[in-house]
Amino acid sequence: MSTQPRQAHIERKTRETEILVTLALEGSGHYQVDTGIGFLDHMLAHLAVHGLFDLTVQASGDLHVDAHHTVEDVALALGAAFDQALGDRAGIVRIGSAYVPMDESLAFVAVDLSGRPYAVTEMDWAGPTVGGLPVTLIPHFFESFAATARANVHARLIHGRDDHHKAEALFKALGRALDAATRLDPRRSGMVPSTKGKL
Repeated sequence: MSTQPRQAHIERKTRETEILVTLALEGSGHYQVDTGIGFLDHMLAHLAVHGLFDLTVQASGDLHVDAHHTVEDVALALGAAFDQALGDRAGIVRIGSAYVPMDESLAFVAVDLSGRPYAVTEMDWAGPTVGGLPVTLIPHFFESFAATARANVHARLIHGRDDHHKAEALFKALGRALDAATRLDPRRSGMVPSTKGKL
């Protein structure tokens, strides 16, 4: 099994945004996040802490328009960082899931690092925004992340009243599911976890 550090460095630059993401899968939950969107920073901090990933995200975007491009491109860059850090995905557990409660809210996220991007989101919100972030961008974050992480992601809000709690539970659950799925399984002896022999 490889002892190379599973790390990534992603830079994404468009006419709308400029994003830098660094990621270490074998981390301690250390994070430095500045996207210009406070609530998104808070959610990414939860992902890092509860996934035990070391994560840096620096983003600047056209927030004078709205938050859409920044949220989308941060998710795309973060997904690309996981894809890069995982390499050929040999030896990984591959599939992980987590239920996370946050006071009255409960979220479930399941991840399969299958190499096939797909996202299913079931999220109901009480209001149009949370922390100033349009709630429509939360499922879009999960969908964009799945696309570049080359992962199958199912994210579901089971119940809840407070939109902040619901969003927090979702991102914590994503972090914990990714932590489980990205772990190296010593029983696999570095083999790719697929009958195809490739992910």
